[in-house]
This record gives sequence, structure tokens and C-alpha cells, in this order.
Amino acid sequence: MKRITIDDVARNLKRDDQDRSIGIIIKDFSYPFYHSIVTGVKEYADTKGYSVIVTSSEDNHRSEERLTHLFSEKDVKGTIIAPTLEGESEIEHLFKLKRLNYPFVLLEDVKGIQANVVAIDNLKAIKKVVTYLINSGHTKIVHFAGPQHSSHTQERIDGFRHAFSESALVFRDDMIVPMGSHFEECFSGTKEYFRSKQKREHPTAIVCFNDQQAFAVITALRELSIRVPDDISVIGNDDTSYASMCPVPLTTVRAPQHEIGVKSAEILIRHIESSSLLPPERVVLETELVLRESSKVMNN
Repeated sequence: MKRITIDDVARNLKRDDQDRSIGIIIKDFSYPFYHSIVTGVKEYADTKGYSVIVTSSEDNHRSEERLTHLFSEKDVKGTIIAPTLEGESEIEHLFKLKRLNYPFVLLEDVKGIQANVVAIDNLKAIKKVVTYLINSGHTKIVHFAGPQHSSHTQERIDGFRHAFSESALVFRDDMIVPMGSHFEECFSGTKEYFRSKQKREHPTAIVCFNDQQAFAVITALRELSIRVPDDISVIGNDDTSYASMCPVPLTTVRAPQHEIGVKSAEILIRHIESSSLLPPERVVLETELVLRESSKVMNN
């Protein structure tokens, strides 16, 4: 997917500001998870006569802030936002949209603001993964957590904890390993984590924040001569397009990415076209655990 700068968006808006259009601000053009969401948004928007302007904050809060200001000022009727959070004080631009009664939909919950949200049940998804691993005989499981301020990160940590609370195994704080979500930081973080431990301390399974992190983990483990899944099982999250094409096809949680896009566009356009202010809507979609070769059963 081509990268588009804020200046590119502004130039296009000058040409096309007479069209009925909506915007979508994703975090990362390179991550396939968002491609299917955008496709769903476009498909629904087409049926309602709206064009879609797609851009990326590049996981940068200031960029997201500028883009939301640009869209709301340039007659883009509403915006779908995958929010980039850098702390609780960094949501003033979302409050501004609320004050303007500007329609928008978030792709994850943001603490402190009531807004339209379309998301997946992250707690249930990770709980399902950990329960599967425990039932498969794994007793040394860790979770490589995502970005610190993402609500998805905390929800997935909570799901990990809940699974242990319903098992005979005891949860420990050191089972949660802060790692982030970008390939480079996860690749180096994984190598650092394993180089700091003796082999007897290695987990038998790693539950990753997302598929991009899982791919970085598998790549780092290969460099460390640690075999997946023979030595360690690795499980991702999202079931992106490359999950089945990894060097070791990835066991992962399938998120309904296309449906997220359709639902987001449906809610956004309903709010745009309503003659009165509607209450915020929140849609939580279910996930599915997809088993592939990166995980194994221990008790066989």
C-alpha cells in the first residue's frame, strides 16, 4: 500500500472537496491487518456513495492529531481512526472532534472518551489461546506484550491473567514481557530476552501481541538456534495475510478484519446522515483460534 503524506492528503482534498468522502487513519501502511479493514470500509462506503481517503499516522500521535484536524476542516464528512496513544493526556484532538460533533469511529477503546468503537474481544481471544496451551500441556508460558498505552495491550494482558486464574497454574508478573509491536524492536527485544536466560528458564510457549511481533520472534529464535515449535511454540494475533506463509506457518487468532471495516463504515455513515445527534455505538466482534505449525501439544 502506497505511503501518503499529510501534504498529499491536503492537496487531494483541495481538488476533491465537493465529493462526499470519509477518511480512515490507520497506524501502519506496512501491516496487512489494516489492508482488509480498509477494503471493508471502501466496500460499504461505495454502496452509500462515499469515497474513502486512506492515510496513516505512522504510529505517531502528532501526525494523527494533524490528520484529524485536516479532515474535520476540509469537509471530509467523518473519520475512522486507529488511535495512537502516548498517555492519557494525549487525546485532546479526540475531545475537539466531540465538541465539534464531528462523526468518528475508533478501532479501539480510548480511556476517558465516550465514542463510537468497533473492536474485537481481546480479553476472550488471549484467554482462549492460553487455555489451549495449558490444555496442550504447556506450563511455562509467557506473553510478549504490545505498546504500553494501547488498550489492546492491557486487554490481552488481562486475558492472559484470566486464563491462569481458571487453571491450576500460578500466574507470575514476569510472565508478561513488554515488547512493543514493530518488527525491529521485537526482533532485538526477543534476542535480548533469551540471551539473559539459561536454557532451563526458557518458556515452552510465547503468546504474541500480534502477527508482526510473532514473525519477529520466530526470526530472532531462528538466529538463536531455537526451534519453533520443537523448542518453543509461538502464537500470533490477527491472522494477517502472511501468517500462513511464515517460515513456520503461524498459529494465530483470526480477527474479522473485513467485518471491522464494514461495521466501522456503517456506524460512521449512519452518524453522518442522521438528522439528530446519535448516542455512541460500541461493537465487539468475536475471534477464532487458527492452529498451524508454530505450536505443538506437549502431552502427546
